[in-house]
Amino acid sequence: MSELSSIVTVDGMSKSFGDFVALDGVSFNIERGAIVGLIGPNGAGKTTTLKAMLGLTDFDGDLNVMGIDPREGRQRIMQNVCFISDVGVLPRWIKVSQVIDYIDAVHPRFSRERALELLSSTDIRVGKKVKQLSKGMVTQLHLSLVMAIDADLLVLDEPTIGLDILYRKEFYDRLLNDYFNHETSIIVSTHQVEEIENLLSHLLFIDRGRIVLDSSMDDLSEQYRQVLVNPDQIERARELGPISSREVLGKESMIFEHVDIELLNPLGELHVPSVADLFVAKIQRR
Repeated sequence: MSELSSIVTVDGMSKSFGDFVALDGVSFNIERGAIVGLIGPNGAGKTTTLKAMLGLTDFDGDLNVMGIDPREGRQRIMQNVCFISDVGVLPRWIKVSQVIDYIDAVHPRFSRERALELLSSTDIRVGKKVKQLSKGMVTQLHLSLVMAIDADLLVLDEPTIGLDILYRKEFYDRLLNDYFNHETSIIVSTHQVEEIENLLSHLLFIDRGRIVLDSSMDDLSEQYRQVLVNPDQIERARELGPISSREVLGKESMIFEHVDIELLNPLGELHVPSVADLFVAKIQRR
């Protein structure tokens, strides 16, 4: 993959906090126009990775965002990046109009006209304070602000934490349908794997500061298979070295990595594992 096609290039990035190793030689590329899920348990290194991209923490190794080292050119990077860490949190005292004024002043690619146009399709009035808005309205406000920024890279760190499932679904639906244009790259870090699975074009699993899976969604079906194994095929299936095994409806469900499909077909019913099941399998295997 050429650097021209990559919006983020990471090579051997490491970061420690005292004796704690947050990132341990992390390497990956993110293509332009990709929607990438950065998935990992608490303390795995997700937020540290995103902070490094945004120039919010130092690190060892190489990292380029849009061809710029964040340690040297954070201001230039942030002119082309939109970052959201939690759509459920805004100062409760601030007015909607003041939020718009603030973003208009600090982000060179924010369009006030576009934000007001988007807000006009909601019940949100610019004179209202955040404390007067429901959680759903706060979600709509965030979306309107995000979609009014012409960014090359959108970074979302647990963007819907604290919202119920209806508002989380609305956030991702509108993000994909109204914002994504196949030119903007999106990185989503979240625990709510099931809700973003169908949005992603690429998947990164991180655990204990190391990348344990780096794959396009299209390639997952070629690399991994989940088999609901027939009872008389259990021993044969185990001989093929599944990376995980659990009981489902009285049968053994096994996930296999890089095993020829011709060897798996006789064992039982085949599926492509969900991102959630694959995540559990890869993390527990370590």
